[in-house]
Amino acid sequence: MTRLDLARDALAGLSVGDALGAQYFVPGNALPRIPAGRWEWTDDTEMACSVFTELRDRGEIDQDELAGLFADRCEPYRGYGPGAVVILHRIRDGVPWQTAAGAAFGGTGSCGNGGAMRIAPLGAFYADDPDQVVEQATRACQVTHLHPEGVAGGVAVALAAAYTGGCRLAGASPTADGLFAFVLDRLPDSEVRRRVERARELLGRSAAEVAFELGNGSRVLAQDTVPFTTWAAATHLDDYRQAVLTCVEVGGDIDTTGAIVGGIVSLVAAVPGDWLAAREPLPSWAS
Repeated sequence: MTRLDLARDALAGLSVGDALGAQYFVPGNALPRIPAGRWEWTDDTEMACSVFTELRDRGEIDQDELAGLFADRCEPYRGYGPGAVVILHRIRDGVPWQTAAGAAFGGTGSCGNGGAMRIAPLGAFYADDPDQVVEQATRACQVTHLHPEGVAGGVAVALAAAYTGGCRLAGASPTADGLFAFVLDRLPDSEVRRRVERARELLGRSAAEVAFELGNGSRVLAQDTVPFTTWAAATHLDDYRQAVLTCVEVGGDIDTTGAIVGGIVSLVAAVPGDWLAAREPLPSWAS
């Protein structure tokens, strides 16, 4: 099991969760029905593929290179938010990523959930080096999300994936308490951190209760996405199918919550074969 093997498995779990979640924005699709394939993936997967290829080709995140990849590969019809489209188009036009990302939201930078949605393969890749997880996830997020909360959200998800990846490497059984402890031990002070701490206190509650208190990603912010997804992953570490369907159950930004949870849990719970077959193939450049 190499670093790249772990990252590839996280990418598979992320992309299936993303693609299935996206189907529930189609009128008529609702639980308990699982839509028939083919499930097309969204910007979550497209950007995660670029993170994966950067790690595959360089072994680390080069921010200038990653910004260029994001910009060159951006297909707006994949569901990119308007803010992301503006940032990536400006980068494609030659504006430095620091300037393009820093101008978002009146100069504060974005605190959206875009950094978190694409980061699980990076956490898996550095599962044997938690300090590198924080540093490399910060680099990968900053390219489009310079607000500290946007970065904290990405770091939290990367750490969660590093935890499950580390359990896979060690042949150890993951636990909810273990996942939260690993994430919180390294997560910087932020609203994201405080809400992840609250998510740990809500273990054992229903998904509806947790989503009501913490959010379900409907605001498309790291603060209202990452705490719930950390809870969902921790609650269903042994069941990929139920972990992703829990995201569908509570609604909100379902493709993104599905992508985050799927990327974390797939490292210790197998992605169903029929779901993987239903997902649209990944780009040839991400093999």
